[in-house]
Amino acid sequence: MPNAFYAIGEALIDFIPTERDQLLKDVNGFMPQVGGAPCNVAAAVQKLTGRSHLVTQLGQDAFGDRIVETLAELGVNTQWIERTTAANTALAFVSLTASGERDFSFYRKPSADMLYDSAHIQRLPLASGDMIHFCSVALVDSPMKEAHEALLAKAHEVGATVVFDPNVRLPLWDDYQAYQQTIQAFIPHADIVKVSDEELGFITQIEEEQQALQSLFQGRVKAVIYTQGGDGASLIFADGTTYTACPTAVDVVDTTGAGDAFIGAVIAELMQSVEPIETLKKEGQAILTFANQVAGHVVQQYGALTSLPTREILDNNV
Repeated sequence: MPNAFYAIGEALIDFIPTERDQLLKDVNGFMPQVGGAPCNVAAAVQKLTGRSHLVTQLGQDAFGDRIVETLAELGVNTQWIERTTAANTALAFVSLTASGERDFSFYRKPSADMLYDSAHIQRLPLASGDMIHFCSVALVDSPMKEAHEALLAKAHEVGATVVFDPNVRLPLWDDYQAYQQTIQAFIPHADIVKVSDEELGFITQIEEEQQALQSLFQGRVKAVIYTQGGDGASLIFADGTTYTACPTAVDVVDTTGAGDAFIGAVIAELMQSVEPIETLKKEGQAILTFANQVAGHVVQQYGALTSLPTREILDNNV
């Protein structure tokens, strides 16, 4: 049976502004787009490779219906998406600067995904060749955090490969120290950690870049992917082996989902391998280049999901 990919965490509706370079309070119109980092990654993997599943919970509401229908149209397996009347589907309102950077306001106190019951994890048919992806947004103290812990324990038991992209969202945490400590506690449970230049200092509390990156090699961590926006990305191993790749300059419209598309592209490449970490060691340069190509395509359009390319689209744009 082919390897499968499972992304766990939040799925929500991003309300993207119809006007740029405005503070969020001054935006007069929004376009609803399906989003949430795990959701974006699941969609990216599906469009590039297939066999992608999203593990989450949505409200029994119109926004939840929209997410399920959108993912189903993309081919993402939605059978592990639970529905509840106890809370609504999460929403995020976004403002964009002239350069495409974002500011967020989240509505999830709590949202349906936060109430996901860890008992559902036992039903997942996880196998040794599968890959898992998670972020930090859903790691607030909640049933969903317990579900993450249950899934990671199951992944370790069967030998699945775990990818952790903290995807730091400070507005969702009242206590930044607790947030930093939570991320640090989950890092050792991942085989691959992705971190951006904007997040590195916060996560590690270390100013010197190389020292901060090396500090991420804890527990099971075998590889660190370090992204620096337009300056490219690096793939670093504990023994010091490093690959780097710089993206082609493009006209940036919206950076929403670019990091998710990047790590989704990395995962899609590794999904085709029996030994993902060994493949990453041997083909790191090519994998980073491909991931930059995917992210570069995404930032030229609005919306995290609608801008995701297929391999055919990427081949035609070369």
